Amino acid sequence: MAPLDSTYPAVGSDRGSSGTARLGASLHVKGEITGNEDLAIDGSVEGLVHLEDRKLTVGASAKLTADVIAREVVVYGNVKGNLRARDRIEIKKDGSVVGDLTTARIMIEDGAYFKGSIEIDKAGEADSEEKSSYASSRTRATASAD
Repeated sequence: MAPLDSTYPAVGSDRGSSGTARLGASLHVKGEITGNEDLAIDGSVEGLVHLEDRKLTVGASAKLTADVIAREVVVYGNVKGNLRARDRIEIKKDGSVVGDLTTARIMIEDGAYFKGSIEIDKAGEADSEEKSSYASSRTRATASAD
């Protein structure tokens, strides 16, 4: 009988750390997702998604009722919950987010829906007086596609 690891190679063995894990459209997760690789979600998630140094892509068919912590978040589908991204958040034209956003950079495309607050967090870059006063700015914004 062959050892298990020769029959089923480790998931990330060929691709290093640059691969993207996928949660398919027919899958539903309730609870907490944590990890150290990029993740694309096409199914539904209820709970928490914690990918501290990685990218989360919320696919067009995805429905998240979850708080998210990641390096980067790109939303094509629907999210109800707070998003915190160290680098940036993008809400694409058919994306929808209801919740508060905290990030260094934000992009909301025409046609996207957003309801909540945005906090621009540039704490890592606040070396001048101008930047440090801007670091704690909060903006209330609502955008919708009609």
